[in-house]
Amino acid sequence: MSVIIILLGASLLVAIFFLAAFIWSVRNGQFEDNFSPAHRMLFETKPNESTCSTGNACTNSNCKSRICQHN
Repeated sequence: MSVIIILLGASLLVAIFFLAAFIWSVRNGQFEDNFSPAHRMLFETKPNESTCSTGNACTNSNCKSRICQHN
């Protein structure tokens, strides 16, 4: 019978620990932005390409086709 009391006390300690961790995370802003992560991947901008398919450095800042004209 004393084992039940020990297990009950241990479970209460674990529950209090997780409640304290949840309150700490809410106060530190872990759950503030729940909108943008789902939409960020849809509107993500592509980084500028720095090399062409030939391996040469691309001087055109808007090199979307990966076809650069080098002299």
